[in-house]
Amino acid sequence: MQAVKLHIRDHHVTMDNGILKVTLSKPDGIVTAIKYNHIDNLLEIANDESNRGIHGTKFEVVVETEEQIELSFSRTWDTSLQGKLGPLNIDKRFVMLRGSSGFYSYAIYEHLEGWPAFNLDETRIVFKLRKDKFHYMAMADNRQRYMPLPDDRLPGRAQPLDYPEAVLLVNPVEPEFKGEVDDKYQYSGDNKDVKVHGWICEEPSVGFWLIMPSNEFRTGGPSKQDLTSHVGPVTLSMFVSAHYGGEDLVVKFGEGEAWKKVFGPVFVYLNSVAQGDNHLLLWEDAKQQVLEQIESWPYSFPASQDFPTSAERGNISGKLLVRDRCMSDDYMMANGAYIGLAPPGEIGSWQTEGKGYQFWTRTDEQGYFSINNIRTGEYNIYAWIPGFIGDFRHDELISIIPDDKAYQATTWQIKFNLDAIEPNGTYTLRLALASAAQAELQVRINNPNENPPLFTTGLIGKDNTIARHGIHGLYRLYNVGLPNTSLVQGDNTIYLTQSNATGPFQGVMYDYIRLEGPE
Repeated sequence: MQAVKLHIRDHHVTMDNGILKVTLSKPDGIVTAIKYNHIDNLLEIANDESNRGIHGTKFEVVVETEEQIELSFSRTWDTSLQGKLGPLNIDKRFVMLRGSSGFYSYAIYEHLEGWPAFNLDETRIVFKLRKDKFHYMAMADNRQRYMPLPDDRLPGRAQPLDYPEAVLLVNPVEPEFKGEVDDKYQYSGDNKDVKVHGWICEEPSVGFWLIMPSNEFRTGGPSKQDLTSHVGPVTLSMFVSAHYGGEDLVVKFGEGEAWKKVFGPVFVYLNSVAQGDNHLLLWEDAKQQVLEQIESWPYSFPASQDFPTSAERGNISGKLLVRDRCMSDDYMMANGAYIGLAPPGEIGSWQTEGKGYQFWTRTDEQGYFSINNIRTGEYNIYAWIPGFIGDFRHDELISIIPDDKAYQATTWQIKFNLDAIEPNGTYTLRLALASAAQAELQVRINNPNENPPLFTTGLIGKDNTIARHGIHGLYRLYNVGLPNTSLVQGDNTIYLTQSNATGPFQGVMYDYIRLEGPE
């Protein structure tokens, strides 16, 4: 397997791993050529390089080994550019790995403290392919077809319709498309549904696919609709856009507001089959590649410290129940709910959130869920459930702090129901511990933030049972009086917190817990 090679010339740079070659302009960072499977350039060669998006002003080789090349094309803003360019530092990265049939790209955007106010309406990565090669487009098993040519949208071949993107094909090059309406928005899809889309060339059989292994960096959450591939032939991944949401989805920065965000990486995947084989095998292979990329997320290879590895991220899990009095008086398991973390906000605010990151999943039949690889930060939990009206937000903030050297207090909850409260006497909570290791067990009732707690053991135990794989150390019994005024008729919660958290082996083992009413 050939090592990855880098060739640097005056105005261009090429990454080559023996499977494909990617050429970029220097220092602009525009992909000008992709050579693969004996096709010198998969991209539209008539497309002017000066009209291809954000141009860098500085080129840097970030990583150059036999296994990986990572290139940086950056642009730094200062006040001399005010009114000419948006106040953003932009660093575009391109990565090629040994043995990989494709390449990765991501970008780091930054708005520094003290900079002028700014609106980010749209940002994306887009590729325009050769119109003489790529004629078949696919974005789902039931959404794929041969497509009209870009020439078919020109005057004389198309009639403009009321909406500017839509045209009626009246004299297309291929008569089969006559009478069709072409509009790029016909091929939009929800973020949650579109993990891969792209184009197929039949002579030779080559697929060009854009794979989004994660939506954590895209605006609007899982139900945000956006463009995919369309006539051009064009394939793109939208990171920020106001499509299907309008002004509310524009990312707005106030005067002096500091902000940084990583968009991507996304994967440009190329594949091929032998001549004579069904070209739809390329689509099936692309779907399999999606699974492999998702399994590898978050990637371990990006060199930027702004992209955290899996070890630098956190996880949460739980169970979601729902109650709709029109269906049942009891809580029901939230089967198939969409549940996720997004920056703190109002109920439903995740739909217009674009400055931070979002992490979503679906609950199983029992309402259980697990969300992994969450970036550090503060979040609300949001959810919605198909078949139930309204949105949900958990009021308490979730803090993700995955530091190997940081430990947090652990709280268990005991939830129970009392039909009535005895007016006289004291309830007793009996806590029998099987072991304790440098632990402090605190008890609270119906108020997890009560300070000081209703009861604390103080610092107890040096049993080392947890570290030594035992099932008990020294037994201890604590009797905790619960005033009847601390309880309520109906639902109650006892909070048991092990508050001493300076190492991995501190904790308690419970032997028996019992709540007794007054005599």
